[in-house]
Amino acid sequence: MELLELEHAVEVLLSYVKTPQTERVPLMEAAGRTAAEDVYAAISNPPFDRSPLDGYTFAAACVAGATAERPVRLRVVGEECAGESYAGTVGAGETVRIMTGGAIPAGCDCVIRQEDVREDGDAILVPFPLRAHENYCDAGEDVRAGTHIIRKGQTLRAADLAVLASQGHTEAAVYRRPRVAVASTGDELLPPGEALRPGKIYNSNLFLIAARLKELGLDPVVLGILPDDVEEAAREIAAHAEGIDLFLTTGGVSVGKKDIMHGVVPVMGAERIFWRVNMKPGAPAIAYTRGDMLGIALSGNPFAAYATFELLARPVLARMQGCDEVQLRRTRAKLADAFPKECLGRRFLRARMGDDGLVYLPDQHESGTLYSAAGCDAFVDVPEGTPPLAVGTTVDVVLL
Repeated sequence: MELLELEHAVEVLLSYVKTPQTERVPLMEAAGRTAAEDVYAAISNPPFDRSPLDGYTFAAACVAGATAERPVRLRVVGEECAGESYAGTVGAGETVRIMTGGAIPAGCDCVIRQEDVREDGDAILVPFPLRAHENYCDAGEDVRAGTHIIRKGQTLRAADLAVLASQGHTEAAVYRRPRVAVASTGDELLPPGEALRPGKIYNSNLFLIAARLKELGLDPVVLGILPDDVEEAAREIAAHAEGIDLFLTTGGVSVGKKDIMHGVVPVMGAERIFWRVNMKPGAPAIAYTRGDMLGIALSGNPFAAYATFELLARPVLARMQGCDEVQLRRTRAKLADAFPKECLGRRFLRARMGDDGLVYLPDQHESGTLYSAAGCDAFVDVPEGTPPLAVGTTVDVVLL
């Protein structure tokens, strides 16, 4: 069977993603979610002209000739703090003491700092002239009514939620988070905490994928270990398929005696979409669909499971959440370390982007090794037929 190119495999997977549902959530719960509607400012912010500092406000024309030797005397006719509104109009020769955030009264067009004036009984002495709108925040200086403040499909960050709050919103319309189930296959696996027996290993893949999903803001259904039995594994997956958008498993995808996922897919009434992607590690990934559920069976080798999750499953999860950008970001960087092997097929090397702009490679690159993936925040995408890579080589980098 011909291997699919990675980009083609992702396109195929995305074609099976249903239009995500939307919901409204409190602003405090919307961080990291994807906006499901465009939002326009209903009011200008600030909604009134206001003072940016503590001082005195008046008409600039009143102090046009002020000097240190001949300061202009203005009578203080009131005081205003943030949240208050001075009633009436401030006339010529008058001023109002104002605090930061206070609304500029009628008749005033500038503010002088409190420390720049000298108090004189019920008046102040202004020692220099000011321009109209000096130390002055206009209404709508931050956002004017009608401004497009939230774009459908964008990820909502803290500042976005603050802008919505400044407009009086209590909720945000977002796309529903996908429901994801995770399981590992393999009779050789033991849950951590049990006594390690001959020929057995602890199940790390389940923690790898489930924890990665949690890092991405999802709350997966974690099934545990499925046995190397086609019928039993098929029953277990089918029993938990209801309401699941994406079902992720690790192991059982290659050509060995215990690679059960080839049989599980038809037994559970699912349709295989593809098997094998032109990438190393993780080439023998299987994609399938059952009703509204999409399934991706990842390699059982730990780093292969990690790589195929990032490169195949993450775009799917992004599309399921209505994100505009579903592909991982890429950049170009120079290698700080050499890679001594020829890449006969397309290969993704675990890597770490340094603060110096260089990309660093660990010593271990085998698909079954896991520890060297700790701290990995990038993949180096090495094309098929690439000779050994020397230090300083410019490479394509996938940012995680």
